[in-house]
Amino acid sequence: MFARKVSQFIEEKHLFGRGDKVLVALSGGADSVALLRVLLQLGYACEAAHCNFHLRGEESVRDERFVRDLTGRLGVPLQVTHFDTKAYAASRGISVEMAARELRYGWFAERLRACGAKVVAVAHHRDDSVETFLLNLVRGTGIDGLQGIRPVNGEVVRPFLCVSRAEIVDYLSALGQDYVTDSTNLQDEFMRNKLRLHVIPLLETLNPSVSETIAETARRLSDVAVVYHKALEEARRRVMPDGETIDIPALCREPGPKNLLFELLHPMGFNAAQVDDVFRALHGEPGRMFHSREWTLLVDRDRLVRRPAGAETERLPELRQERMEVEPPFAVPRDNNKVVYVDAAAVQGELTLRKWRSGDKFIPFGMKGFKSVRNYLRDKKFSRFDKERQLVVCDGERVVWLVNERVDNRFRVTLETRCVIKLTIKSV
Repeated sequence: MFARKVSQFIEEKHLFGRGDKVLVALSGGADSVALLRVLLQLGYACEAAHCNFHLRGEESVRDERFVRDLTGRLGVPLQVTHFDTKAYAASRGISVEMAARELRYGWFAERLRACGAKVVAVAHHRDDSVETFLLNLVRGTGIDGLQGIRPVNGEVVRPFLCVSRAEIVDYLSALGQDYVTDSTNLQDEFMRNKLRLHVIPLLETLNPSVSETIAETARRLSDVAVVYHKALEEARRRVMPDGETIDIPALCREPGPKNLLFELLHPMGFNAAQVDDVFRALHGEPGRMFHSREWTLLVDRDRLVRRPAGAETERLPELRQERMEVEPPFAVPRDNNKVVYVDAAAVQGELTLRKWRSGDKFIPFGMKGFKSVRNYLRDKKFSRFDKERQLVVCDGERVVWLVNERVDNRFRVTLETRCVIKLTIKSV
């Protein structure tokens, strides 16, 4: 019955095919041992992979010894690797648990290619999925966090999500198969263990079938999530038509605009509290900025604009100058201000490129009086980011060209111009 249930789940979720080779993550615990035994019983070609993280002293040695003995008796090829998990965690500033996860799945990916297996099978079961559901609920989550553990994640599959821990133990008992026990699973120092050892048993006093009920709820939410993400993608196209900036009026017309804003900003590294602050700032004074590790977000009038963190310190592009003798009257080519021509006779010194500064002023082409660069950018409704990026070409302290905008009228090409300087900007 147990094997049939697992087989049906594998077929229903399309985890792998009958002729596919499976790499089994084998720790030596009840779950992974049962996974290897049932896949062999079902006729799948298997190879085992064991990680020794050297975190539990003699227990780690015991686990490796057990796994070697078991695979030897079953005739299953085994690959073992050793990790200095604590050193890896310290070098990256992450928890030991996260370090073990990164090391484990990184090595599994390597082994998958090396042995020609189709998938890596791990032994998470229904109770693990229920714990994940409750863990995410306690910490705070969206609909994705309430789906529990998914059967497929890239090349990693979980054939045991259809069975409980009790069913796994009963299956091993019927086989007369022993296994090792990780003593840390019996300690309640970690939140997941607290849920397993205390919270779920308490919930079972209210509903003996609570694990099955929660698992079924998570499965239904998985279906709901498909609909939700489809609607989310449609809303994303409406409020981010250019794929970069968020149209604030369009966002506010959407149902649940605050939740939609969270879905748009969370992948950029903004947490829920920051999204709340951004949402409150949408109708406030423009110019507020918010920062995540990777992005800076600007509230700019009727839109939200983003740029990579640290972009304000990027190197200046290259100013290219080409001096050309011309026959008057010289017809200036129209290149949308990306390439400009100035009268060489009006230039007194060396032309230089820099970012504009407070106090800079110029006479915009076609005008007679001076205008400050600050007021020009304000009148053109430049965002704060655009203002910070704006460059000028100068002759000493005189602005010759407000790059990609306007040439100073004092340096314009006239009917008498006999030599011009062609100016272009090459990005680095």
